[in-house]
Amino acid sequence: MRIKRWHVWLGVLISAAFLYLAFREVDFAQVWHYLQTAKWAWVLLGLGIYFIGVYLRSLRWQRLLNPVKRLPIKRLFPVVCIGYMGNNVYPARAGEVLRSILLKQKDNVDISASLATIVVERLFDAITILGLVLLNLGQFSRRAGLEWVSRVAVIGGIVFGLILLVFLAMVFLPRRAEAFFGWFIDHLLPGKARPPAKNIINKFILGLGALKSPLEALKVLLLSCLIWLAEAGLYWGVMRALNLNLSFIQLLLVEGVVNLVLLIPAAPGGLGTFDAACKAMLELFGVSADLALGFALLLRVALWVPITLLGAILFFREGFSLSTDLSALQNQYKAQEASTAAPAAMSSDHEKTKESL
Repeated sequence: MRIKRWHVWLGVLISAAFLYLAFREVDFAQVWHYLQTAKWAWVLLGLGIYFIGVYLRSLRWQRLLNPVKRLPIKRLFPVVCIGYMGNNVYPARAGEVLRSILLKQKDNVDISASLATIVVERLFDAITILGLVLLNLGQFSRRAGLEWVSRVAVIGGIVFGLILLVFLAMVFLPRRAEAFFGWFIDHLLPGKARPPAKNIINKFILGLGALKSPLEALKVLLLSCLIWLAEAGLYWGVMRALNLNLSFIQLLLVEGVVNLVLLIPAAPGGLGTFDAACKAMLELFGVSADLALGFALLLRVALWVPITLLGAILFFREGFSLSTDLSALQNQYKAQEASTAAPAAMSSDHEKTKESL
């Protein structure tokens, strides 16, 4: 896959800075001792819970894809695993693009439509992660001795609520939301930028098609909560493997903050950002720097190696290689979709003209 060179170097520089923060002021012999004496049976138990979460991600994606095309879980689960592998190996979270390409090749699902459902997935993930953090910010502020954090949480909660209202409007009032955003696009963007901007909004609303009832939205939100609880199960397994004593609520806060930090662009797999954030959060709860780094490293291995190996095996079975230019494939499929959509639009306009006559 071809990635812009400056993207790679920016990620490397950011990762290097965070790796310095993660590895400074630690006794590496002590870190190694903690890793050697870890009880791996607990890690394996945590991995079992984690893969339940991967299955739940497939189930959630199936619900979002239903208005576009109904696909079985046995087809979506391997694609989700390959997407994890892509995010862990390629820069710029290219695993999401890879998922859309696979659905196009195997099941003829439009690239734009599948990407829209993936954007909706990420929105629900963001809602869940922000909930994990905001619900526990009081504990965080008391531990850190930062009372201003509580005030920031209130402001963040208000902003988050406004974003959620816009999101709900797009779910339950799609045509009005489309007209609302269209007005802003027509009045704020230059002429050439308007059609692609409107296309993005239209595809995003299409991706929300599975959520046209409050019940469906509630089911997707519930699945999102279960997904992140399952991932927290791996945090719990690693904690037990290292004989740490944190509450599950504290682990949820660690998970939420770590995943927010992962939004910072870095090398694939959140190299550095994940480790520094994880270590810092555990130190906040009174864990020594050596043990905190041991936790971060063991958790990284558990989160990265199994799903990446499984995804890589499935990836090569699909006929891809690491040199495959995913961007070129994506552009090729989008061009095909545009060429087939144009005659359909012209035919529709012709029929409307005939009816008016």
